[in-house]
Amino acid sequence: MSAGWSWYVIALVVLNIAGCAWLLWWTARRRPGDPKPEDTSHVWDGDLTEYNKPLPKWWINLFYLTIVFSIGYLLWYPGLGAFAGYGKWTSTSEHDRQKAADTARLDETFAPFRTASVADLSRDPQALALGRSIFGNTCATCHGSSGQGAIGYPNLTDDVWHWGGEPERVLQSIVEGREGVMPEWEKVLTGMGGENAVDYVVAYVRALGDPDVRLKNNFLAAQGRPLYEGVCVACHGVDGTGNQDLGAPSLADDYWLYGDSNEAIATAIRSGRHGVMPAHGELLGETRAKLVAAYVLSLSAKRTAAAGGAGAGQ
Repeated sequence: MSAGWSWYVIALVVLNIAGCAWLLWWTARRRPGDPKPEDTSHVWDGDLTEYNKPLPKWWINLFYLTIVFSIGYLLWYPGLGAFAGYGKWTSTSEHDRQKAADTARLDETFAPFRTASVADLSRDPQALALGRSIFGNTCATCHGSSGQGAIGYPNLTDDVWHWGGEPERVLQSIVEGREGVMPEWEKVLTGMGGENAVDYVVAYVRALGDPDVRLKNNFLAAQGRPLYEGVCVACHGVDGTGNQDLGAPSLADDYWLYGDSNEAIATAIRSGRHGVMPAHGELLGETRAKLVAAYVLSLSAKRTAAAGGAGAGQ
């Protein structure tokens, strides 16, 4: 705050306090010629009379004490422009003290789980309850409160993991984040296979889920195979099962992160995709990250068990 604005605020505050004190003094004093308290001549309905009685002294004194308190408050706490106050209080220091107290309580709560592995935590009901709470506060915005995700946000309750479903890989995703990039391929494919090249690749990708019949009586897929093998195979593999080290999803299952329509798949090929999972290591810390990872793994385990181990696909 500049010196000019500081003095402006100080003058405004002082004038307001002085004005309140003057108004209280002016309205409380009686002047010569004022009617008696019981004699105002304001009478309605014969028995309703307005009196001119002054406020009780103790009430007036409470108002004066309030003014004195406000002066002391503004001297102790910052409220007069750039004046820091004799108490040296700041919202930053108050935040830091409260944060330190909250951190100490959290450390005490999380201490029993600090040395446990993610796999062990995923079998601990108390750890899972804490992980669920952290998930709801941190992860549910993108993945949903139930972990089932949405278009562009992975489902965490099934058994397909683009970056790996081992405990250490899930923890790494939470701590370090992930960035999956699908480049734009329309120009390259069009140059290789003509204006219908993208549709050919879509047809071949559709056929990857059934390798025994994917090329039988399927002209579009047959045209798309050499295009796929010339461009897409580097990330998604010859059989389309993907590469977890790159975050390249499997194209041979029935799970589509950005939608399963031909249009959605074609859009991904033409324009590319750029998915980002922010790093949460600094925000959560090691122990809380492990608790969230354990909870996420438990969601997938529940779905797999309910499906009899068949796997729903992620």
